[in-house]
Amino acid sequence: MLDNISDISNKAQSLPPSIMEYVNESKKQRQLHAKTLKVVILSQILAGAGLAAGVTVGALLAQDMLGTDRYAGVPSGLITLGSAAAAYGVGRLSQRWGRRPGLAIGFMTGGLGAIGVVLSVLFNSVPLLFLSMLLYGAGTATNLQARYAGTDLALPTHRAKAISMAMVFTTLGAVAGPNLVTLTGKFAASFGAPPLSGPFMLAAVAYLIAGLVLFVFLRPDPFLVARAVAEKQRIESITKDAERSRTHENVANKKGIIIGATVMVLTQIVMVAIMTMTPVHMQHHGHGLGAVGIVIGIHVAAMYLPSLITGVLVDKFGHIAMSYAAGFTLLLSGLLAAFGPGDSMVMLILALALLGLGWNFGLISGTAAIVHATPLQIRAKTQGTIDVLIALGGASGGALSGMVVEQSSYTTLSLAGAFLSLLLIPVVLWVRKKKG
Repeated sequence: MLDNISDISNKAQSLPPSIMEYVNESKKQRQLHAKTLKVVILSQILAGAGLAAGVTVGALLAQDMLGTDRYAGVPSGLITLGSAAAAYGVGRLSQRWGRRPGLAIGFMTGGLGAIGVVLSVLFNSVPLLFLSMLLYGAGTATNLQARYAGTDLALPTHRAKAISMAMVFTTLGAVAGPNLVTLTGKFAASFGAPPLSGPFMLAAVAYLIAGLVLFVFLRPDPFLVARAVAEKQRIESITKDAERSRTHENVANKKGIIIGATVMVLTQIVMVAIMTMTPVHMQHHGHGLGAVGIVIGIHVAAMYLPSLITGVLVDKFGHIAMSYAAGFTLLLSGLLAAFGPGDSMVMLILALALLGLGWNFGLISGTAAIVHATPLQIRAKTQGTIDVLIALGGASGGALSGMVVEQSSYTTLSLAGAFLSLLLIPVVLWVRKKKG
């Protein structure tokens, strides 16, 4: 035991002074937490605009280039597949080197992907489009991973609120993006490029600047500081012979990870599947790009804007209660999308707003469960792995959505989403019973 304490102490002493000066100063930790939130918020505002491009016109771009609805969901699937690979990479980079390099590299990769999408449209290259969509997905993954940076130095009772703070400001960029479809389309056309490439031009600039902001200003790295603080506390717990309490904590961690992952994966599948085919569904009912931008903009606003309230609710009532709320909200959304008139803007807005709200409930409650369940020694790596599962779930939902609509209808797709939403409730109950 003494050797173990000595090894940990030597490891802690090898950290840079810029990290060590925060370890014994709780006031400085709070100040760094506040600064981290500001930097993350700025990057999220920018990244939100980049995120919206693929959501709004990705399916329409594929439909235009391929000439069929059957594969309209493929770009969404590729984006989320690329997001899965990036989530794994960003999580591993963050665990080893800190949030700053992991998040910066992720956003810059997404920016390069957006540039590739623009080039694929200019040269009418479907292979380049698909490859670029994979890279563009890194921005989506990093946008989600950034929510964890706000929790590294947060108090345990305020972690959900910290998650929500990091997410809510994504709304500004994410709502502006879809509503700039017409403007960015005109900008692209002024250079002789197809209008649908315009949102991806905006995405390229937004992601690259977001990555630069994090790389320059996220210093000292909040994850490295939090890990150093945890190492100090670990020394203290070893000297107090706290092995019994740690063993109990590890059992609870497994339960929290299973519940958090289940909630986030299922909500992601439902949200991506219905969202992906809504623009195509709207075009079939005579709605123009401006109307699509409004519906998707409101949907994205509902994904992020309620975050502050959701965070408070999760901290107060717990992640299990909010997981149930996610299931019921997504169920209602699927039913409205399935049975609402396709030419009714009001019904489409309501269905997609509830879709975004249900996703918000699921993501924040699931994220809080993961953060509470993982010690810092494995937290970033575990978070990245869970986000891989989320992205793969979204990839399957996005890729299959076009095929379901082609073979059946948008109504069938929406009803399938409603069923999966309802399935969330017994799954969480089963996990609680099994692991309790």
